[in-house]
Amino acid sequence: MKKKLVAMLLAGGQGSRLYALTQSAAKPSVPFGGKYRIIDFPLSNCANSGIDTVGVLTQYRPLQLNSYIGSGQPWDLDVNDGGVFILPPYQSAGEKGSWFTGTANAIYQNLSFIEEYDPENVLILSGDQIYKMDYADMLREHLEHDAACTISVLSVTLEEATRFGIMNIGPDGYVEEFEEKPKHPKSTLASMGIYIFNWKKLREYLIADENDPNSNKDFGKNIIPSMLGNGEKLWPYRFKGYWADVGTISSLWESNMDMLTPQLIDLYDPEWPISARSPICPPHQVGAHAEILHSIVTEGCEIDGIVDNSVLSPSVRIGVGANIKYSVLMPGVVVEAGASVEYAIVGENAVIHAGAKVGGSPAPGEEKSITTIGPDLEIPAGSTVKVGAMISSVEEV
Repeated sequence: MKKKLVAMLLAGGQGSRLYALTQSAAKPSVPFGGKYRIIDFPLSNCANSGIDTVGVLTQYRPLQLNSYIGSGQPWDLDVNDGGVFILPPYQSAGEKGSWFTGTANAIYQNLSFIEEYDPENVLILSGDQIYKMDYADMLREHLEHDAACTISVLSVTLEEATRFGIMNIGPDGYVEEFEEKPKHPKSTLASMGIYIFNWKKLREYLIADENDPNSNKDFGKNIIPSMLGNGEKLWPYRFKGYWADVGTISSLWESNMDMLTPQLIDLYDPEWPISARSPICPPHQVGAHAEILHSIVTEGCEIDGIVDNSVLSPSVRIGVGANIKYSVLMPGVVVEAGASVEYAIVGENAVIHAGAKVGGSPAPGEEKSITTIGPDLEIPAGSTVKVGAMISSVEEV
């Protein structure tokens, strides 16, 4: 069953910097943008790019993610000669099994899955990024330049470049050097962690890397430098659209706020839909004294208060006189009468009881500090959660 391209989606991250939101779920399953979960973006990109075989590598708390993906039907990935497959770590008879120890090791442990489809090329993706990309266009450049590996890169500022793996380009247009978080970057082309490899080449390097006891088993730290050291042709695919790595509370909040501006990323483009497994809910309802300003309000919401520059997921309830400002409310959140939520992220099914105050607006000139409430928690009536707090248990309230 030979395929031109098979995608491998790394979705096993713990997301420790999102701790309050990822105690019981992997980062790619975190709700995003009102209607979606983070993993919807790479899955939709695969479907829209004509990729029908996707391996999803899970590890940390995979139950919710596995259930959400299911057969892949929402993304049209439930096909007979491919589909979407959940690939957890496993142990064969007589072998010593282990968790994935790095991104390269995760792919190595699934060599047999890839070989079943005998692909010409393999696409490696991350499950915690928000963007829209045509992987078919990236593959076209990969083939045109006869590359062993094509790396998607994004132009960043010189200041931002110190936080990324930076690709330095030679006079022939190919990558000649890779620097991991350089103090003094030579270029501003940052790796997005999205790769297309020639499969035969990648297989050789994965096996060699697995047998190296000093390796970190990582694409950026080991595989890419090894390929460069051996003179392989690495091509930079220059991406110019919206892209966000939502690995921190601040970046998750900022990206949700970006969804309020279609000029940044258009979620309404019928030519490139972002699909999701949506719950069956009634239409949202707005009360007589409610006010909604520049916000996303999804199905099943009941609004009787003020919602200002915020993102509301399905089945959120806002009581009379409640005030929601510059916040992200995940599915099932309840904010009772008179409560306020400002510059905050509130996890699934959390309850903010009457009169409670969560977070607050920054003073003029002051940097924004996002308050976070974990899933299923209850904030007592009349209580105050200080600005910037991360509440992950009842004892912290």
